Amino acid sequence: MRLAEHDGKTLLRRHGVAVPRGALHHGAISGQGVLKAQILEGGRGKRGLVRRSADAARDAAEIRAALGDPGAPLLLEEPVTMAREIYLALRIDGTAQSIELLCSPEGGVEVEEAGTLLRGPIEPDAAGALEEAFAILRPGFPPDLAARLARLALRLARIMRAEDLELLEINPLAVTPEGKLVACDAKAVRDDAAAFRHAAPDLSAALEAASLTPLERRARDLGFQLVELEGGTVAQITAGAGLGMLMLDLLADAGCPSACFMDNANGGPAETMPDRLALAFEIAKRPEVKAVMFFTTLASRGLKARVEALAAALAANPPTKPFFCGIAAGHAALRGYSMEEARARLAEVGVAALHDNPHDLVRAVAAAM
Repeated sequence: MRLAEHDGKTLLRRHGVAVPRGALHHGAISGQGVLKAQILEGGRGKRGLVRRSADAARDAAEIRAALGDPGAPLLLEEPVTMAREIYLALRIDGTAQSIELLCSPEGGVEVEEAGTLLRGPIEPDAAGALEEAFAILRPGFPPDLAARLARLALRLARIMRAEDLELLEINPLAVTPEGKLVACDAKAVRDDAAAFRHAAPDLSAALEAASLTPLERRARDLGFQLVELEGGTVAQITAGAGLGMLMLDLLADAGCPSACFMDNANGGPAETMPDRLALAFEIAKRPEVKAVMFFTTLASRGLKARVEALAAALAANPPTKPFFCGIAAGHAALRGYSMEEARARLAEVGVAALHDNPHDLVRAVAAAM
């Protein structure tokens, strides 16, 4: 779950990290300060959704008009005098299975253009962790500031673990004229697999729900995740994030990008394949979508049961666009039922070919398109 700035700062404040004083407003607002739209997307500053305001009522009306929502939540904060702006972030490096520290001596809205990015792994509770963090930061800062940033980085890393965060980004991290470090913005992403350990903040949960398309909301209610993708030409049906990403990348490389991405939901029902087909077929009704592609892998689950369920679903709800099918089955899944039998059964419901290799499947899709 992505946390809104207000919720991210509430989390930081709870752990003793300095943040500006402020209040969240859903209705009328007055006064002056720094006014910020609470949305889950980035780039607010470049869109005029963050303003240093002398008339919060006037600017709030303009921001809400730009968002198309007269009740959009806004955060009004006291301004912070900055002697320097810094970009400081920590993320989970999935390859190295560690926390990675990233820091730019130049923070703010143009951080993407900064020429220097200091980065390296940190283990907050290991012996010598402070020295290692200092070594990462020292090339970009004077020794005293690098030391204070290193201590803050280790504190943030411990917060990440306590709060099950995949990302914690502060931009800008203000250095005040008195030398105090203040988190003037906060972007946090919590691991969905750890949601049962944390109560979802009301604001972030509401913003996340509001950001869903009608089809994405239906998928959530049916027990799986669907993400609609702009510019896609293939309605992709998969199960599992890893497999979905693999097929998404293969389709993109073949020049026929996916129009959607699917993943299993924690605690969802065991069988959602007919519902996945139905939503993919709805996406396939769009003129820019030229084909539907189904691919799954079976380790121990029987191939016959999967093929019979797929055949029944296709017979009940035939696709209106060319349908391409792939199943990769392990030895246990093939017990008592062969791929030849599967091909014959699916041919009865109009599936011209059944591929057992994802590359062959994508090549067939690309060739047809």
